[in-house]
Amino acid sequence: MARGSAADSFTARLRKAVHRGRIALRKSGVDYFRGDGSDWIALVGLLLTIPAFTWGTVVMPVWVSPATLVLPIVAGGLLLRPASLLGLYAAAAAALIVESVVLGPYAEGPARVTPGTVLAVAACGLFGLLIAQFRARVGVPWRRGGTMLFDLRERIRVQSALPRLPKGWHREMSLRPAGGQSFSGDFVVAARTNGGRTLEVILTDVSGKGMDAASRALLLSGAFGGLLGSLPPHGFLPAANGYLLRQDWDEGFATSIHLVLDLDSGDYELFSAGHLPALQLHAGSGRWEEKGAEGPLLGVYDGAQFDPVKGSLRAGDVLMLFTDGLVEASGRDISEGIDRLTGEADRYVASGFEGAAWHLIEAVAKHVNDDRALLLLCREA
Repeated sequence: MARGSAADSFTARLRKAVHRGRIALRKSGVDYFRGDGSDWIALVGLLLTIPAFTWGTVVMPVWVSPATLVLPIVAGGLLLRPASLLGLYAAAAAALIVESVVLGPYAEGPARVTPGTVLAVAACGLFGLLIAQFRARVGVPWRRGGTMLFDLRERIRVQSALPRLPKGWHREMSLRPAGGQSFSGDFVVAARTNGGRTLEVILTDVSGKGMDAASRALLLSGAFGGLLGSLPPHGFLPAANGYLLRQDWDEGFATSIHLVLDLDSGDYELFSAGHLPALQLHAGSGRWEEKGAEGPLLGVYDGAQFDPVKGSLRAGDVLMLFTDGLVEASGRDISEGIDRLTGEADRYVASGFEGAAWHLIEAVAKHVNDDRALLLLCREA
């Protein structure tokens, strides 16, 4: 009986040891691919390829060229830290010396270590070292850098999502960064406040475009999301203006429009900070009306005042918010761009504005090299 108990105890300990080993191996692998672990595994693997390539060059020089040493060097530039990379370069230099001694003078055959081979390997090594030093200075390993950018893009997308509206309302938004990039200087922050009875939407256009404005747009979207709902509507733009002034950016201004909509009555207020006017379609007359509020750009001077303009959305009415990328073009007045936008929007009056935001950008600003954002709010008939 004791022997059976001892065997069971040994089996249990063995299972626990295997389980701990598996967990540790999995954790080390996850840390490595996230960029948090050591790079010694990659270094050992790349160091083993160098003698393999050297042997192949000596045995089959026509098929395995001396220039194949650039392969572990390029891989090392992506995988290793600068200190480990120097060790890999030393091994590659030693391999070149061995190959040149064994194969003899480069003038005696095509598969020899020529000066061009040495220069090619050295150039790849230099570029790899520069890339590794840049990653070390930024502090984001390449394995984690792409994941971080993807995560930031998804956070911006989720934060820009419009909340669900009660029955009788339709909302949609389309955002198109400049040059087909994933990041934009235009962003939207929206929330339902006052117990869900009020919809507040902030559409902001940061100075610059695309990747140049993306970092500032990301910072501002987070700050504006924290302010929205925490302040009364008339206090939002002054607080946002003070926030931009405190950043002291060289190119720190932005335009913004703040919509405060009562979802029960359809009454709204628009606050503007140097932004283009909103457009309201009156279902009764079929005409578009510009709703422009007064207010300076954000981040220009302290103590700015933002006076609202009021309106109301009745059954069948549509309110359109947009950025200047849709209506502004060189050699054309903004009023002409607005006329073109409303003309295209008239096509959806009879059939409804379902999916219209994306199609309107395609129609009026498909090839514009600027960030474009369009938001539609419709009160159903």
